Amino acid sequence: MINSVGSATHAQTAAQPATTAQQLTHSKPQPAPTDTVQISAAAQVLKESIENPVQTAREAAGGDPQARRLLAKEAADKAL
Repeated sequence: MINSVGSATHAQTAAQPATTAQQLTHSKPQPAPTDTVQISAAAQVLKESIENPVQTAREAAGGDPQARRLLAKEAADKAL
């Protein structure tokens, strides 16, 4: 009788890694982590200051309020 219990315990232990392997193969893949980067206000001002006029006009046409203000300021400066 002791052999039967020992055999059953051994059989259960042997089946356990197969179950774990099956769970690993059937698990859903995890999405890759994403990073977001935010630049400082000073860096944004520098980026805008070295931007060419064509790019500024394109951004203003696309609805960028900062580009619109810059174009209005340049137009006002030229009018003086």
